Amino acid sequence: MTTPARHGRIRRLWAPVVVALVALVGALVPAVGAQGAAGCRVVYTVPSQWPGGFTADVTVTNLGDSLDGWRLAWTFPSGQRVTQAWNATTRASGGQVVATNAAYNARVPSGRSVSFGFLGSWTGNNAAPTTFTLNGVTCTGQVGGSPSATASPTASPTPVVIPSPTPDVTTPPGPTPSTSPRPTPSSEPADAMATVAAMQPGWNLGNTLDAIPDETAWGNPLTTRELLHHVRSEGYNSIRIPVTWTDHVGPAPDHTIDPVWLARVEQVVDWSLDEGFYVMLNLHHDSWQWADDYPTDREAVLTRYRALWDQIAVTFRDRSSRLVLESLNEPQFAGAPDEQGDVLVQELNTDFVERVRATGGGNATRLLVLPTLHTSSEQPRLDALAETIEQLDDPNLAATVHFYGWWPFSVNIAGGTRYSTEVEQDLIGSFDRVTDTFVERGVPVVVGEWALLAWDHTRPGIIQRGEFLKYLEAVGYHARTRGLTTMVWDAGQFLDRNALTWRDEGVHDMMRASWTERSGTASSDRVYLPSSGSITARSLTLNPNGTTFRGLWHDGTELVRGTDYTVDGDQLTLTGSALTRLAGERGYGVATTVEARFSQGVPWEIDVITADVPVLGAATGTTTSFAIPAQLRGDQLATMEARYDDGSNAGPPSWTSYKEFWSSFRPDPATGTILLTPEFFAEVADGRVTLTFHFWSGEQVTYTITRTGTSVVGVPE
Repeated sequence: MTTPARHGRIRRLWAPVVVALVALVGALVPAVGAQGAAGCRVVYTVPSQWPGGFTADVTVTNLGDSLDGWRLAWTFPSGQRVTQAWNATTRASGGQVVATNAAYNARVPSGRSVSFGFLGSWTGNNAAPTTFTLNGVTCTGQVGGSPSATASPTASPTPVVIPSPTPDVTTPPGPTPSTSPRPTPSSEPADAMATVAAMQPGWNLGNTLDAIPDETAWGNPLTTRELLHHVRSEGYNSIRIPVTWTDHVGPAPDHTIDPVWLARVEQVVDWSLDEGFYVMLNLHHDSWQWADDYPTDREAVLTRYRALWDQIAVTFRDRSSRLVLESLNEPQFAGAPDEQGDVLVQELNTDFVERVRATGGGNATRLLVLPTLHTSSEQPRLDALAETIEQLDDPNLAATVHFYGWWPFSVNIAGGTRYSTEVEQDLIGSFDRVTDTFVERGVPVVVGEWALLAWDHTRPGIIQRGEFLKYLEAVGYHARTRGLTTMVWDAGQFLDRNALTWRDEGVHDMMRASWTERSGTASSDRVYLPSSGSITARSLTLNPNGTTFRGLWHDGTELVRGTDYTVDGDQLTLTGSALTRLAGERGYGVATTVEARFSQGVPWEIDVITADVPVLGAATGTTTSFAIPAQLRGDQLATMEARYDDGSNAGPPSWTSYKEFWSSFRPDPATGTILLTPEFFAEVADGRVTLTFHFWSGEQVTYTITRTGTSVVGVPE
């Protein structure tokens, strides 16, 4: 599969300093072990370079027979070194480098490409390699490694030298000036659309400098250079640094920012710039801590807002143009209808632009990012912001919205357990509206936050993993095809900031792949089998998403089509004999995993699970502490319904029988129970309520609770 760390649009936008070397120079080097069915082409680009360091992207096109495993080798002509790679593993001996496929991009069909990238170091000269070999065959741009018909076998190659950039002579202010290399201003896109495109993809340093009252208050560790370097090395080109200023400013009228706090913000911003990030800095939870009083306390709010932006703008006035400023996160106003809120956002956005521009220096042309009311993508909110941007008539403005998906799916309520048509249409509608309103009119859009509200490692089970993977794949595709830049909200649920590892590598693989290509999926990532008795065939519906299904693999071995599985249209069927073998001893839980591979993208993993109907036990308790004994027997809880005997809905919210996962109920594996929460009982009347527990295997188990005052008794049916 092709998974470059940077979107193709970025390569084009870096054109002033990008050197592209198409490896057709193999005519000068005899082919080694060339076969009639082998051939390749390589494009080597350097998107950015600074004194002592550079980033490189490498795209390899397979012109021969399909590959299942690849090794690309080259020699640096100027002694450069690879310091860190993504989407490939590298090893080196002197200037000789060999890059080997990752597990997920080993297969490269004929005519397809695979990409990887790396951070490198250099001294003196950063000349590009002139010869590449793929699995021992010299890449000439033709099958068989033979020279191009138009190439002269005696011609000398034109040396490709990456010119040394003009040094960045601006020393970043702050408490700890960085000594790390910084990409130079000359390599930065010059207009708003180009800048926002170069920011794709982006990552949020969530629940950190925006935490209340200080950086570690919400459970994340202090931000380090190592953290920022890791995120950058994973292919992220921009970082949003949300900052809540409320508890770090003095009294009116000056509202002086605490110099220690400001110095810390400067330090994190400068570290991020040093890593080559585009950086988006804002006022964050200030939006609901004091700015929401704007309708009733206009003078006080405006005084504080202006004081903060005056100080922030002056402090960062001379930073790289890769620093962009966002006026206010999720603006909201207490007691104001949306139509009034649109006007109030317009006033604050306009004031923000005028004040920042007035500070001069780099702020005269710096990209400024303006939100809608609530950062909503509803059409009236978009229209209001579009009017503001038109009136400002400033070429260096961008719009921002947030996207957390269709709400029932995002929090698992009202039966929203799957990536359904409703979820898909909500996504398409939101992205189409911002594209039509802004992008088509030349205004770039930053989706400044996106994820699902309930996906969190501290609350497992709310969102089923396979359904989440489908969502990730679709968000990446629909944003990419519309030219939207996305910045994932990560408050620690994706990246473990202590270990600097992704909490679920497969989740990040899908997210990363979606930046450049589609991945195939299926109706489920699970096949459930009973613990005893005969096992019959099981079928899933394939969703190729424009790719081609290539087959099933288990432990690195391809399963046999026709014997282990069959494909009829979009129906994939695993045979009973294959499932019996895969199920092994049939103990409860995941027995093994098979991979559905497609012509590109991340393989779709299918867990083979042994499970029987869950068993619930009788229980007594209170409205503040009630736990149902639960033997899940290999199954997983999907959702819960609650109804009174007359058929009406019990518990919150009253408009649906399906309750909100975690808020009203949640499994507790440590105690082997299902908990019903005090929040659930707060809206349950005395009397009998029938609960229906839905499990991912498709099983349903009913259970009756009877409330009498604060006492609760439960029995299985």
